[in-house]
Formats: sequence, structure tokens, C-alpha cells
Amino acid sequence: MTASKLLPLAIGLFAVGVLAIIAVFVLFATGHSDLPVWLNVAATYLPAIGLALGIIAVIRKARRKKS
Repeated sequence: MTASKLLPLAIGLFAVGVLAIIAVFVLFATGHSDLPVWLNVAATYLPAIGLALGIIAVIRKARRKKS
């Protein structure tokens, strides 16, 4: 996957992860204590995966410009 296709994917994953974090906070604030596993997994891993893919995409793009 090229860096130009990887960066939008990274941004999308990060954004969905941040929305999941916001959803978790809102649900806890409204009194829900037993949240679905998929929401906890999304809030935990998607922002980190998106950030990691974004860093990889930027590094690949910078290396491609150098050579």
C-alpha cells in the first residue's frame, strides 16, 4: 500500500477511535457501566493503530522524496 493511500486510512482509523473514546465517556457519564466489548476495543486500539499507520506513511513519503 502506498503512502498516499495509507495516510487517509490512518486518519480514518484515528478519527473512528477518537469517536469511540468520546462515546465511552458519554456512556459512562450517562450511567452505563457495562459497555460492549467492540466499543472498548475500538476506543483502545484504533487511535493507536491510526497514529502508527500515519507515522509510517509520513516516513515512507519522506524517504521516497529523498531518493
